[in-house]
Amino acid sequence: MTPASATDPAVTAPAAGARTLAHPARGEIRLESVLHALSDPVRLCVVRELAAADDELTCSRFDLPVTKSTSTHHFRVLRESGIVQQIYRGTAKMNGLRREDLEALFPGLLDRVLEAANLQADRLEAG
Repeated sequence: MTPASATDPAVTAPAAGARTLAHPARGEIRLESVLHALSDPVRLCVVRELAAADDELTCSRFDLPVTKSTSTHHFRVLRESGIVQQIYRGTAKMNGLRREDLEALFPGLLDRVLEAANLQADRLEAG
């Protein structure tokens, strides 16, 4: 997925009538925000699914145990923290991990968090 800085309105003006969402530029992403966003089980589930898909997914692709408005909130937290980038494609809102940006800022963090989350999920499933 393209870093938000490449689609930042200050860098590239959106097409007339295009819907855009605010994303932090790479340099604005803060570790505290990333860790806070990843600390919620629902948001961590979204990040795990995006990482496993290794591609953009629509919001409706996720089967989350929360209401639609709460789901919207979780996606907003992930976007505003700099973990995901959301782009409208027609009527669909596509979500993709900002893996390149996160790796440049916090080398290995996302991979270690995903590894730990997967180990925890396996442990809890084995019960």
